[in-house]
Amino acid sequence: MPVIEYQPGTAFPGVMGRTTEVSSPAWPEPARAVPGAPNVLLIVLDDTGFGQFGCYGSPIRTPNLDALAAGGLLYNNMHTTALCSPSRSCIITGRNHHANGMAAVAEMATGYPGYNGNIPFENGFLSEMLLLHGYNTYMLGKWHLMPSEQESPAGPHDRWPLGRGFERFYGFLGGDTNQWYPELVYDNHQVEPPASPEEGYHLTSDLADKAMAFISDAKQVAPDKPFFMDFSTGATHAPHHVPPEWADRYRGRFDEGWDAYREVTFANQQRLGVVPADAVLSEHDPDVPAWDSLSPQARRLAARMMEVYAGFLSHTDHEIGRLLEFLKTTGELDNTLVMVVSDNGASAEGGVTGTTNEAQFYNNAPEPIEDSLKAIDGLGGPTMFNHYPWGWTWAGNTPFRRWKRETYRGGASDPFLVHWPRGIKARGEVRTQYAHLIDMVPTVLDVLGIEPPGTIKGVTQSPLHGVSFAHSFDDASAPTLHRTQYFEILGHRAIDHDGWRAVCPWPGPSYAEADQPFGTPITAEKLTDLDVNHWELYHVDEDFAETQDVVADHRDKMLEMVSLWYVEAGKYNVLPIDGSTLARMMTERPQITKERTNYTFRAGTASLPASVAPRVLNRPHSITADVEIPADGAEGVLISQGTRAGGWSFYIRDGKLHYVHNYVCRAFYTVDSPDPVPAGRHELRFEFEPTGEPDIAAGKGTPGRAELYIDSHRVAEAEFPVTTPVMFNPGGMTCGANPGPSVTAEYRSPFRFTGTLHSVTVDLSGKLIRDADSEMRMHLARQ
Repeated sequence: MPVIEYQPGTAFPGVMGRTTEVSSPAWPEPARAVPGAPNVLLIVLDDTGFGQFGCYGSPIRTPNLDALAAGGLLYNNMHTTALCSPSRSCIITGRNHHANGMAAVAEMATGYPGYNGNIPFENGFLSEMLLLHGYNTYMLGKWHLMPSEQESPAGPHDRWPLGRGFERFYGFLGGDTNQWYPELVYDNHQVEPPASPEEGYHLTSDLADKAMAFISDAKQVAPDKPFFMDFSTGATHAPHHVPPEWADRYRGRFDEGWDAYREVTFANQQRLGVVPADAVLSEHDPDVPAWDSLSPQARRLAARMMEVYAGFLSHTDHEIGRLLEFLKTTGELDNTLVMVVSDNGASAEGGVTGTTNEAQFYNNAPEPIEDSLKAIDGLGGPTMFNHYPWGWTWAGNTPFRRWKRETYRGGASDPFLVHWPRGIKARGEVRTQYAHLIDMVPTVLDVLGIEPPGTIKGVTQSPLHGVSFAHSFDDASAPTLHRTQYFEILGHRAIDHDGWRAVCPWPGPSYAEADQPFGTPITAEKLTDLDVNHWELYHVDEDFAETQDVVADHRDKMLEMVSLWYVEAGKYNVLPIDGSTLARMMTERPQITKERTNYTFRAGTASLPASVAPRVLNRPHSITADVEIPADGAEGVLISQGTRAGGWSFYIRDGKLHYVHNYVCRAFYTVDSPDPVPAGRHELRFEFEPTGEPDIAAGKGTPGRAELYIDSHRVAEAEFPVTTPVMFNPGGMTCGANPGPSVTAEYRSPFRFTGTLHSVTVDLSGKLIRDADSEMRMHLARQ
């Protein structure tokens, strides 16, 4: 049959002898960006303080970040929320953190609207906005923008990066991760790191590689299509992980201590114009010991921890430099609007002495310094989860007081760089205009000439809360447009307004001066006392580092500021004020399935975040594995939770059955079968029966009796004098393997099970089976 081709505009026989004209179809026009529209690159560091970039006066070398400042602008009056999830929600939405439901980190979500951890869809993300205007959108690194209960493979996925306007994602969903063995998600599924630490793997390098690959993938098809990239490193949040050669570059550089660091950094800041010439360095923090008061061993340990941190930041700068060099080589850098910021001030979660394992902080179980000293050569390595002492935290926030989690400027003022050669004429200048993270989205939209969308995916959008500071790019004397900004983190409050700053610290200006421990809930009576007696007032236009509390001289201004704080709190879902911490972490939150006491797992499936895994701590429980052992034997992990930082593992090694509980890497409690598991199909079981009560305040979980069974016959038992009281971090649970640094040194991860693992069941009902032989002997004795 001949083929007849018709061209548009020609006639062809129609129905009933009529003719019809062929016309070109009316294709919908694809979204295309305005020609010449700049790329947008947000680089978000984690827990990096105001005084830690080289261009902000630090002795830490950050040549690539310094080059951005030299070729662009350095802002000295940028403000964050003082905590990571809240800050990240502001960066990506342009709205205040309580209005985003992010009063605290996602793991502390509670039921109040400003505290539930669910960013409303009416608060659109910058990624969603730019996607509508023809941009490719990429998210690399740390997410931490949804309740941790939603991080599992069961979803829901609508608040994952690909559900909020990003076309590609490569990174981790939670608040931190092991930089050597990260808990990686690629788009919407878990993946293993592409290499091992021994093969040179490090997360920051991997993120830079993927960032370049994402851009290249699209540019080879659509070279003129701009991109928006959120490049959020795990650095410099703990664990401070870095190859030793980077840390060793700083050998001896911090032996003079944190007081000396502050003096040098502050002098540099004044010389560089980062702080006003008449600024005063804040006083010595009451919670920080004088360097000279430390023993030689303590000074040696603290100095090495800072060397590791400095190497970590320099390594991060190097990887950022690789990404920037790639953009330069491909001709993209000059027309890329780059903004660099940290999510909050430097972190004090290492405590007064620092730690080789941050999980000790979360479990109230700090190790003695003698144990830390034994591990000094391994700091920064794959088996550590190290964090420096808070003396370095305080120094890292020079010239300010305090740190992350507190709304003094040490927690809420951070480095901020802007670089855009094609769009900004100024080079190497300091800008002093007041700004907050909520101003970043309005500024990007202003630069691009884009109005905030009225709807996204059919959802009517709320107004942006921030204002653009683009008018300051080429005008150092431009007025500040952001006049009022409230702060609240874990009950610690502040407000800025027209050059004045009021702060109401909770539980006090320092831990040494507080009459309540950190994390104490605020009662109604206490709130009244705080509002009447404990607000401080600073004229920050004249007192850059909050060194002079002038409340006694300006009571009327103080009352005005407190009243204004409550006005802002009412606007943005800040109330009720919640000063608690541990209670929030332990809150029972909605799960995607109904509560149950029996969980079944299978090998080869994704690891479960701790938030959705069965919670075995401080309760009776049993673990039963249905296995088949071949004639030549088998070994490997049946199920595990956690890493070398803390966790537990049920496994077979050398033919024998084992269970180990890693108590925050301070002690390892084991129960082991004396004989090998025979070939064939067997039911292997571990039981834990509590024999006492936990003392969480003392860092001690429930003691108990641990027992191993093979086919209902008890083969081993042991007493565990203490277990982990609160959490494992990292705390993923995996069936058939132990990814990451292994829970125990008795095997090498991932130590996948080599036999047939039909299933593993974790039972939390509290029903314990009894040893068959013991049951028989008991009944015989009664008879």
